Amino acid sequence: MRSQSGRDDNSTAPEPNNQPPFHTVERHPRTGPNRFFAAVYTLAILALLYRHAQTLVNSTTLASFSFTLSLLIADLVLAFMWAAAQALRMCPIRRKQYPENLKKFIREEEFPGLDVFVCTADPYKEPPIGVVNTALSLMAYDYPTEKISVYVSDDAGSAFTLFAFMEAAKFASYWLPFCRENDIMDRSPHVYFSSVHSTNSDTDKIKEMYENMKAKVENVMNRGEVSEIYINDDEEREVFNKWKSGFTLQDHPTVIQVLLDSRHNKDITGHFLPNLIYVSRQKSKTSLHYFKAGALNVLLRVSTIMTNAPLILTQDCDMYSNDPTTPLRILCYVYDLAIQPTLGFIQFPQRFQGLNKDDTYGYEFKHIIRLHPRGADGLGGAYYFGTGTFFRRRALFGDPSACVETGIPELSPDYVVKKHIKSPDVLALAHGVASCNYEIQTQWGSKMGFRYGSLVEDLFTGYQMHSEGWRSIFCDPERAAFLGNAPINLVDALYQWERWGLGLLEIGLSKYSPITFGTRTMGLPIGLGYSCYTFWTILSIPTTIYAFIPQLGLFNGVSVFPKMYEPWFLLHVFLFLGAYGQDFIEYVIEGSSFRKWWSSQRMWMIRNLSSFAFATAECLLKPIGLSSYGFIVTSKVVDDEQYKRYYRGVWEFGAPSTLFVPPTTAAIINLLSFIWGAVLIFSGGRDVGESLILQMVLAGCIVLNCLPIYEAIALRSDHGKMPAKITIISTFVAGALYAATSIISKW
Repeated sequence: MRSQSGRDDNSTAPEPNNQPPFHTVERHPRTGPNRFFAAVYTLAILALLYRHAQTLVNSTTLASFSFTLSLLIADLVLAFMWAAAQALRMCPIRRKQYPENLKKFIREEEFPGLDVFVCTADPYKEPPIGVVNTALSLMAYDYPTEKISVYVSDDAGSAFTLFAFMEAAKFASYWLPFCRENDIMDRSPHVYFSSVHSTNSDTDKIKEMYENMKAKVENVMNRGEVSEIYINDDEEREVFNKWKSGFTLQDHPTVIQVLLDSRHNKDITGHFLPNLIYVSRQKSKTSLHYFKAGALNVLLRVSTIMTNAPLILTQDCDMYSNDPTTPLRILCYVYDLAIQPTLGFIQFPQRFQGLNKDDTYGYEFKHIIRLHPRGADGLGGAYYFGTGTFFRRRALFGDPSACVETGIPELSPDYVVKKHIKSPDVLALAHGVASCNYEIQTQWGSKMGFRYGSLVEDLFTGYQMHSEGWRSIFCDPERAAFLGNAPINLVDALYQWERWGLGLLEIGLSKYSPITFGTRTMGLPIGLGYSCYTFWTILSIPTTIYAFIPQLGLFNGVSVFPKMYEPWFLLHVFLFLGAYGQDFIEYVIEGSSFRKWWSSQRMWMIRNLSSFAFATAECLLKPIGLSSYGFIVTSKVVDDEQYKRYYRGVWEFGAPSTLFVPPTTAAIINLLSFIWGAVLIFSGGRDVGESLILQMVLAGCIVLNCLPIYEAIALRSDHGKMPAKITIISTFVAGALYAATSIISKW
């Protein structure tokens, strides 16, 4: 294990000065079995590729050549992606923090300042009251409140969001001491009052205040304006007047409003409140960087000017704090002098609440947000997920050995802020660095700050930081540090995956590809680890091939796999059971169930056939100007009927999206091929059955995965059923594929 001095031990014994460890680390017990299985599976993959090459050379018909070539391409892609994923299984580690030890040796006066960035982009898809709950949960950390500054980035430039936070600033003076005095863990007001909680006069009073605040915000949203009845003085009136003169989403000036000042504003018990600052960056019709990274860079510069805390937390507006002691866990690493010089950021897993019992859309993400990050942490490079991430400010200003040059002394991570947060000079400079033209001919977005160049600016930023020499840590305590809401509408989930997939592939095919640039700057293991994600969407190629080609061959009586009595048959069985068996075992060990694992596998197939297939095509067409993709905000607003269907485990297909066409086509083809294959086997005897059995098993597995699609097509009448338009299009596509395959099979 490793103590706060970075020393490796086999125990948690205290340091020579009798100071107990702040954190420890141990190798994951599955490391040895993972390495052994990887060696055996690699030999099996090489044997399979040899068999495909041999069959391809000996092909005598166009059908045999076409089917074999397709399977060879599919298995080459799967082999590459499997090899990339193994890098994340070679040395996974587990960490543990001891905040109680830290508090014994580090006084609160020595705690560094913390700037929190909360981003929102659409008040109708991300309701302001939800953003307020997130911010309040972060303001209520068990941390010196005068050292916390919460910056709210409103990329929609909405008066509704500003109004909501004006109300939140008033409510905070009651909510923060209430949490502190009652030692509450759920410090999001909505979560606390929605859960089982003690009731007394104080609780009832706070709840009534919260409900009144919520009603005001929702009333303003419904009315479509901040009316005079809610404006308390001339200062507030002057602020909201900015929205009355040509203020639009695409064209408006910078708005920076200090709602709470930690030097002056106190709560009802006399404790200073955190800083609370509303920021809406300047927009013009010609400005660039409308994505989240642009908003984060504005917050980074504005916060450097105004507070310049050494630590920064980036947080999505719908991911609230679930553990008020989280910053203390961060300090367990920050105060480790052995790792501090190159420590860039600490990442917490993105975990979700409110998932139904079977996790229908596979949002537990066991591999993505728990297992793979542990493996990446063992390589020194846990990924940046975009939320739940604590940065050292210095790490966002270039590589560890570089001299920071920003052109403005106040914009240095080492600058000591002496002027008041509301000082005219400070506010003027903050407005200037939030200008939409400020970054022109600067290194912002390339060498400094959050990086541009991909729709997944979070992973790209972490990747660039690792390339510069920074390291990162994955922190996964037993109690989730943050919780959020996952989409419960399938089309929202698929569009979100399409955007992620497109952004990831952009990185993989760029000059910064992990295969070339990454392995050269970081080494082969972590380069492969990043490749596992940047080339994620190419899994659509083998998934599409295996979802259609063997089944179309089955329909035409063409065998594409070995017969049951051949040795190669056992190789296919081992590869299939080995991959799925390892995946299942990892899920179960992590505390999941069979049905949740199955949901994950089902979504893996549907995602690859739809989101990732479209993202791959989008990325390949983009260089020739045939596609363009913008930032899409996933809606956090869901009606009651959708909630009811989701918690019954019913899939939501209501919106007619082209993303539904490929999986629906696959469902139709596999069902018909399975039925026709059964007819061929019963009528053709044992020899036909031995030739087609693997194709029947494959088609049967896909049919089982597609049960929700069949139900949505034929058995449902609610608003979430499959749109008739999608069913008709998919049927015509399936017919065209059958016709084309029949022609090829005759050659």
